[in-house]
Amino acid sequence: MQSSTFTNAVVAFNPLEQFQIVPLISFNIGAVDFSFTNSALAAVGASTFFILLVRLVFHTGQGSIVPSRWQSLLEMIYDLVAGVLNDNVGQRGQVFFPFVFSLFAFLLVVNLIGMVPYSFTITSHIIVTLMFSLMVYLGVMTIMIREHGFHALSVFLPAGAPFALYPLLIAIELISNVMRIVSLSVRLFANMMAGHILLKVLLGFAWTMMMAGGVIFFLHLIPMGVVFVLLFLETAVAVIQAYVFATLTCIYLNEAINLH
Repeated sequence: MQSSTFTNAVVAFNPLEQFQIVPLISFNIGAVDFSFTNSALAAVGASTFFILLVRLVFHTGQGSIVPSRWQSLLEMIYDLVAGVLNDNVGQRGQVFFPFVFSLFAFLLVVNLIGMVPYSFTITSHIIVTLMFSLMVYLGVMTIMIREHGFHALSVFLPAGAPFALYPLLIAIELISNVMRIVSLSVRLFANMMAGHILLKVLLGFAWTMMMAGGVIFFLHLIPMGVVFVLLFLETAVAVIQAYVFATLTCIYLNEAINLH
């Protein structure tokens, strides 16, 4: 009986269950599945929330000389992205402000939505972060080719290298350049997934101790206290990872524009 209870507890608190994609509205065309899932709901909800927030604060409310809390938050995000672009790319980088701002705002909101109980964190799926990284990489490479043409290939060959080492150096630089897609996506995915798994494991551990009764019941306060602290840490990670993703995007844009 005790073994059965333990098994049920493990199933109920499977730390990977929170990442399961569940269809909310099933829709198929032939063999292609176009179902509206909890992942899509989180993405649409994040986009809708931020767009409505911006519209209510700056369009309907017309802004204010003495900003409200929401206006101060939006202005802080605006200044943060503008500062990151200016520091890493320079004045020429301001033309990419709408893209970087949208990217940072979306990742920030979906990461924070993932902290809400029973919600879904889309950045905890490698395929999502991989697509964002691929989008950034292809965009950067397009800008590099548009700015420098055939000379853009020099990024794969360090200046002053001996001719005999050209094949080896080109291969190394090419692999290093393409691996940006993996590093950029895995960094965001791994941080978000690891934090959520740790929280779920500790909550499951605390719940099991509560169900045990007796003196062990009071000991569940220890993992619950750790969870309380980790919630603040994980919220900070959600913000920092969105910032890191946007910053690395700006660094790649700088290399594409200035070719170094």
